[in-house]
Amino acid sequence: MPSPATPVLVPPVQGVPASTPNPSTTHEAVAPAAPVAAAAASRLVRLTRTVRELATFGAVGLIAFVVDLVVFNVLRAGVLEDHAVTAKAVSVVVATLVAWLGNRFVTFRTQRTRGRRETVREGALFAATNAGGLAIAAGCLLVSHHVLGLTSTLADNVAGNGVGLVLGTAFRFAAYKTLVFRSPDARRTKEPTE
Repeated sequence: MPSPATPVLVPPVQGVPASTPNPSTTHEAVAPAAPVAAAAASRLVRLTRTVRELATFGAVGLIAFVVDLVVFNVLRAGVLEDHAVTAKAVSVVVATLVAWLGNRFVTFRTQRTRGRRETVREGALFAATNAGGLAIAAGCLLVSHHVLGLTSTLADNVAGNGVGLVLGTAFRFAAYKTLVFRSPDARRTKEPTE
């Protein structure tokens, strides 16, 4: 029996030479296309999932930023009028809680852990990751202000709220995706499209 890649000779049929391969039995063009198409579809699914995660991550971050701003200003106008640092600490804690819940139940909902112990672990990793993002932003400001000597308000904002914010946000997204919102089940059994 001939192999699938070997052309099959068919008997001559009115003007068709005997050496013409039968297209219904030749698998040369069909076989390699299926794995390539499946790999391309898998990459497209992963890309679509990542774009969706980035969009919802950005939306959750924006909501947390607004919560931070509103809570800080409400506290400063009310009960913590003379305690700006305390008001900021409270607003950051509330905004971080909003960000954790938003990322847990919206952005990374298919990857999150279940169970009390796992949720506590996830919360601790989330807090540590946010501390790491803050350290990155503060480090950018430190290098710009104290090492490079760029001490203007503009330079401080570019370093801390520009470069630091971008690098810290990239770090947080990568850490959330690969470390914080990764259930043990998701690590053991990856989805078929990955």
